[in-house]
Amino acid sequence: MIPALLFSLWAQWAVKSAYGKYSQIGTRSGMTGARAAQAIMDSAGVQNVAIGQVPGEMTDHYDPAQKTVNLSDGVYGSDSIAAVGIAAHEVGHAIQDAHAYAPMALRHFIYPISSIGSTLAYPLIFAGFIFGHSGAWMLHLGIYLFAASVAFTIITLPVEFNASSRAVQALARGGYLTDDELYGVRKVLRAAALTYVAAAAAAVLQLLRLLIIARDRD
Repeated sequence: MIPALLFSLWAQWAVKSAYGKYSQIGTRSGMTGARAAQAIMDSAGVQNVAIGQVPGEMTDHYDPAQKTVNLSDGVYGSDSIAAVGIAAHEVGHAIQDAHAYAPMALRHFIYPISSIGSTLAYPLIFAGFIFGHSGAWMLHLGIYLFAASVAFTIITLPVEFNASSRAVQALARGGYLTDDELYGVRKVLRAAALTYVAAAAAAVLQLLRLLIIARDRD
């Protein structure tokens, strides 16, 4: 688990570093995150998706239930390279949803199970250890539930990478940014993607650790 922890810390540093740098560099066009999001959706023919503003930093997300691209305070009205890139990424998710992108649909399908798993897995695993052999069933059930949350984390990877790819392509195709600005967008989105990779790696290693512990107890 130590390499996964170190990788996670490095990924967090990388995304903060990239965001910190490119959030201070404005685009030559002066296009804000909200304007970029709307322009990309219009170009892609995505309709009935609202653009909202949410408080916080790097709290940007797409809500498929409400059909809303939610942009943080530092992205919505900012004309920085980072803001435009992040907004485009979230619109990438809206485009995935509109086109029924299979990995996103699968992620939505298993989300309820993974949500239950992330809540109940560790209490059940802990109870399994406390009750010994009589609680073996709780230990195994907890591991199965944890495996569901791990699956969700893994499925998230292609969804995030694809959204970033769509974002860069849309920004380039629309001519919204120059080549050097697109380079900055790629840096920010790649750094953000590393955090998902680190989370998936940590989750997989933790699952393997639990499986080994359960095997030894059996």
